[in-house]
Amino acid sequence: MFSVIYKQEQAHEDSIWSCAWRKNQNNGTDNIVTGSVDDTAKLWRWTGDRMELRYNLEGHQLGIVSVDINYLGTMAASSSLDSHIKLWDLEAGKQIRTLDAGPVDCWTLSFSPDGKSLVSGSHTGKVNIFSVDSGKKESTLDTRGKFTMSVSYSPDGKYIACGAIDGIINIFDVSSGKLMHTLEGHAMPVRSLSFSPDSQLLVTASDDSHIKLYDVQNATLISNLTGHQSWVLSVDFSPDNAHFVTSSSDRTVKIWDVATKSCVHTFYDHVDQVWCAKYNSTGTNIVTVGDDRYACIYDCPS
Repeated sequence: MFSVIYKQEQAHEDSIWSCAWRKNQNNGTDNIVTGSVDDTAKLWRWTGDRMELRYNLEGHQLGIVSVDINYLGTMAASSSLDSHIKLWDLEAGKQIRTLDAGPVDCWTLSFSPDGKSLVSGSHTGKVNIFSVDSGKKESTLDTRGKFTMSVSYSPDGKYIACGAIDGIINIFDVSSGKLMHTLEGHAMPVRSLSFSPDSQLLVTASDDSHIKLYDVQNATLISNLTGHQSWVLSVDFSPDNAHFVTSSSDRTVKIWDVATKSCVHTFYDHVDQVWCAKYNSTGTNIVTVGDDRYACIYDCPS
């Protein structure tokens, strides 16, 4: 059964805009990171029945827009409206370093699958790739477009997809840095996009209330999915390669079946817009966060 199994009320002092969930490969702890407009990120441990606060990750001067956790589950990254990206040691709960992304020049971020790089979208439309070890900018991908609101690395490490404020989606080849495909998929901002675990599919979420599923290789639209009544703010593919989750300004969280291209369940547990939804490493649970300051954990039947 799909069910809500835990609700952390007042998880932050203000709206929560982002979250990430990854198991620490060294010690097996289930780490959840949340990032809020209250200028803090928080590290929680999921015990199986509740979220335990482990560390307040403090240091940003303004609200946190995006968080991600590396594949080892040992390091988190946060980007803020203060134009800085911070890296955090999740075992010690300490800041490792700050990356200065330049004035208003970072928005969403994503670790590369090997954890060695961090990619971030920017207001100028450029996509910046930083070295995690040095903290230095390694390269820039030029979308020649508008404000890049969302970025995602393909799990095989070959592609970076980014979504812009004008609804355009660009897919880059990582090794050459060249633009492979431009998809004019949405009429409004693309807030979130996610590759399937096999890197064959890309799902995109937009303010136009549509969700689109693309074949990455051929840059073809497979399906246009509707069901949300307002902006679709977040999308995340399940590790099972067969489902994905979306969250919306309409306060709902929806689970979709890739094969049937249909919504299989809707959760109504938030009382304000739901900014982010992420699966755990096994696809058995989902964490969601939103303007209501709740962090909800859902059970998903496999």
